[in-house]
Amino acid sequence: MIENENAAVDVDAVLVDLQIPYAIIGGMAVQHWGEARYTKDVDLTVLVPIEEEEDFLRKIETRLPPRRDGAIEFALRHRIYIAQTTGGFPVDISLGVPGYEERMLANAIDYVTQTGKTVRLCSAEDLIIHKSVAGRPQDVRDIEGVIIRQDGKLDRSHIRYWLRIFSDLLETDDVIDRFEQAWRKYGADETS
Repeated sequence: MIENENAAVDVDAVLVDLQIPYAIIGGMAVQHWGEARYTKDVDLTVLVPIEEEEDFLRKIETRLPPRRDGAIEFALRHRIYIAQTTGGFPVDISLGVPGYEERMLANAIDYVTQTGKTVRLCSAEDLIIHKSVAGRPQDVRDIEGVIIRQDGKLDRSHIRYWLRIFSDLLETDDVIDRFEQAWRKYGADETS
């Protein structure tokens, strides 16, 4: 865990210096909001105006080196920059788009690491939204873990609002069903 936190602190220093808003959306957020599990990288989302993305990537490339050749071109095409800290810890930086990601970043919280440094984590609700859209078996287990650990404190209307939008965009109810099934199984009450 401490290795992940140190990597997150390194990334935070770079992004704060560049004045780029971000939130960690991966394993560190799961460990905070849900059940602890090992994670081998730091996953986060940044928000940069689309017309400035290539400039941002060129700046960040010098401070968070890529893990693959052609990383900038890959990021511009697939909206994810595959990087590493200078110490070699893997970092996946998703390029957010206006709309949901703006709201997600606004909802992010400050998280104080074991070393006393602060990084930004997405909210428990936004973590569930990310996991519901991704939909892998581990994501479903993560959703369940967050529901159990948060014990009825989740803003279900926020989750359902955004999952309906993603469900329409992706043309599948699976996105909503992943949350609703987990909620029926582990939620604090059955009435809402």
